[in-house]
Amino acid sequence: MKNLEREIWINVEQSENKNYNIYDNNVDVMVTLSDRSKWVATFFTYENITTLQQKNEKTGENMKGAYLWASDMVLVDNVSRKRIEEIVDHLLKEDEFKYIFVHCEDDQ
Repeated sequence: MKNLEREIWINVEQSENKNYNIYDNNVDVMVTLSDRSKWVATFFTYENITTLQQKNEKTGENMKGAYLWASDMVLVDNVSRKRIEEIVDHLLKEDEFKYIFVHCEDDQ
């Protein structure tokens, strides 16, 4: 998977609120590779993990914040497009991408 040709879609970029906090957030990322295959993962900032745990303590979710999980979770320092692109490119270059992102099956 060393071919770095890719397109990256980030869900928060589709929102009207362009002033989201890149240091305390989680975003869905879809990568389309040059072979047109699509791959997904969710990027969480380290700070967002704390925010979610504190919220869950108050709401009672996940045994009042005792645990937190998400499939295809990637922990990062920030969720800016620049950082996500850097990470995706690094994972592709190091042949780690397919172990972290999940392949989306075609709808056909």
